[in-house]
Amino acid sequence: MIKVAILGAGIGREHLEAYRKLQDQFQVTVIADRDTTRAELLRHGDSFRVVDTIEAAIASDVNVIDVCLPPHLHVPATVQALEAGKHVICEKPLAPSLDGVAEIERAAAASGRQVFPVFQYRWGPSLAQLRSLIDAGLTGQPQVAALETHWSRGADYYAVPWRGTWQGENGGAVLGHAIHNHDLLTHFFGPVDKVSASLTTRVNSIETEDCAALQFQMANGAVATSSVTLGAAGDETRIRFVFEKLTATSGSAPYAPGMDAWTFTARDPAHQGAVAQVLSKSGTGPTGFDGFLAAVGRVLNGDPRNAVDLEAGRASIELVSAIYKSNQTGQMVTLPLHDDDPYQKGWQP
Repeated sequence: MIKVAILGAGIGREHLEAYRKLQDQFQVTVIADRDTTRAELLRHGDSFRVVDTIEAAIASDVNVIDVCLPPHLHVPATVQALEAGKHVICEKPLAPSLDGVAEIERAAAASGRQVFPVFQYRWGPSLAQLRSLIDAGLTGQPQVAALETHWSRGADYYAVPWRGTWQGENGGAVLGHAIHNHDLLTHFFGPVDKVSASLTTRVNSIETEDCAALQFQMANGAVATSSVTLGAAGDETRIRFVFEKLTATSGSAPYAPGMDAWTFTARDPAHQGAVAQVLSKSGTGPTGFDGFLAAVGRVLNGDPRNAVDLEAGRASIELVSAIYKSNQTGQMVTLPLHDDDPYQKGWQP
């Protein structure tokens, strides 16, 4: 049994819901929040202890610290937990800079413990179907991708003091909202080679961006676009992956794209039967946090299949760094960034 302490009762409540479904792997024994009343509201017959400091949670008898705090606290809390000999699950974004990621990497190496950045979008029946089609050789090479992160965020969302600020949130829609779709892009299309970005603030009276138009050139030659706004009428996510032999198109579910039914259309109609045969045998499994945490549990018990690792967290932050660099310099940016690139230290103005 893996014992867990959750830091933060905001997004931490969704993590707790997933842990409840995985009681054969995990036991949440501590929840830490400065607002202990908010933490107590999460209790529905649970036996966890509520504490009001990060230090108390890290000092407890747990195996894993689950960091669900505001972004500016992710690096110090993660490093503190690693130095105490705990494994760490950390919500996005992992760090506000590549230097921050390097600090985490050093602490992880010194402690011998693992860090799992949270990218729960990777799990869902439709994404399991896509992986099965790839494994069956029915997709061919990636060609073109189009991503839409079209959500609605207004004054009520930004009433939380740290949101919409460079100091508290570390970035805007690119960092806090579209980051999951960009992880899916690289997960299925491979690493980004070059990025060109245009970011702007058009919807809310905030410091950070709430709209973006991005163009990616992938290392394998494929190309992709990403359209991001927090000024849509509602919350919708759309993804289209065009492969050499097949086009995969998502539904519009905003927070768990793999939960919606996708369409998988063979470019050659004669191959649609083979596609249907693969789909009939796949498409099961957990979605979102359930799948992500189940994979973490398997890793900690010696089975590394399908886990999100620290390398994926670094790649995500490097891409974010390149996006902000492109917008701020007006130039296309090539990845990886050089060791002496000033954007290693962050992108905040």
